[in-house]
Amino acid sequence: MNKEKNKSLRTLKNARGNLNAAIEMLEDDRYCVDVSNQILAVIALLKKGNEQLLHQHIENCVVAAFESDDQEVKQIKINEVMNIVAKVGR
Repeated sequence: MNKEKNKSLRTLKNARGNLNAAIEMLEDDRYCVDVSNQILAVIALLKKGNEQLLHQHIENCVVAAFESDDQEVKQIKINEVMNIVAKVGR
């Protein structure tokens, strides 16, 4: 696993920890606004982890595809990234 994937993995593990904390807060009947803030922290970490992973994908997989002569592979990589961009925008 490369350095960028490791960054994404650490971020996602932090999100998991925050999610577990939010669940515990709900189980302990903590103040709703505090739980909501914890959930928002999880969402932010998930977004950050996704951005890190996509950055790594573009720098490695997409660049490698564009350095090849295979037009089909290039088109596949473009479509993959565009599908993700469309989902992020929703």
